[in-house]
Amino acid sequence: MDYGIQLYSIRDLAKESFEEAVATAARLGYASIEFAGFFGRTPAQVNQAMDDAGIRIIGTHSGWGELANDYENTLRFHKEIGNKHYTIPGADLSTPEKLRDFVEFLNYMTPKLAAEGIELAYHNHAREFILNDFGVRTHDVLANETKVNFEIDTYWAFVGGEDPVKVLDKYAHRMSLIHLKDGNAAGKGKALGEGEAPLSEIVAAAKRLGLYMIVESETQDPDGPSEIGRCIDWLKING
Repeated sequence: MDYGIQLYSIRDLAKESFEEAVATAARLGYASIEFAGFFGRTPAQVNQAMDDAGIRIIGTHSGWGELANDYENTLRFHKEIGNKHYTIPGADLSTPEKLRDFVEFLNYMTPKLAAEGIELAYHNHAREFILNDFGVRTHDVLANETKVNFEIDTYWAFVGGEDPVKVLDKYAHRMSLIHLKDGNAAGKGKALGEGEAPLSEIVAAAKRLGLYMIVESETQDPDGPSEIGRCIDWLKING
């Protein structure tokens, strides 16, 4: 199988050397990379790092403010690096007003990016699946009131009390990428195979539904490269 890696998993190395982080991901066996920031690199430098490492881009985690406040430059950057999946990694949706504004933004931006060949998606944490302070489940609002795609983080869905496989089945028509992650039910992350998430069932469902799996393992135990190395080792046996 062909797996991606979320760069945030090796942010410790990326802060020291973006290029070495990209190369390390490829060397460990990941076929694609989902960027989480570019550490001051230009599109040409990002492309060079990928070319040198022999790894391709699968998407990015990028803020919605970048699109709202600097659309033209943001669009140009992402097109120059060949990004087809612009995923918002989370948002402050803690009040009805903030949620309403975000829904309006998504309804404006989703078709605008689609016309440029870029899929806009939203990445969940546990909180989107839990009843919030004003009595709604944020994920339900995003699903019902927008047409944004989802990058389901299967671990955070699990922490939020959901069956990740059922979530994948429910929203498969609105996603192409998912996050594969492990940890305990209380929200403490672990490398793949070291936690309590139902990984084997998730992997089987992703294959059945044709969803591309991106590893995100973010506790850097004892460091990012070591942790994602254990993840790819688990996938080689269980993926």
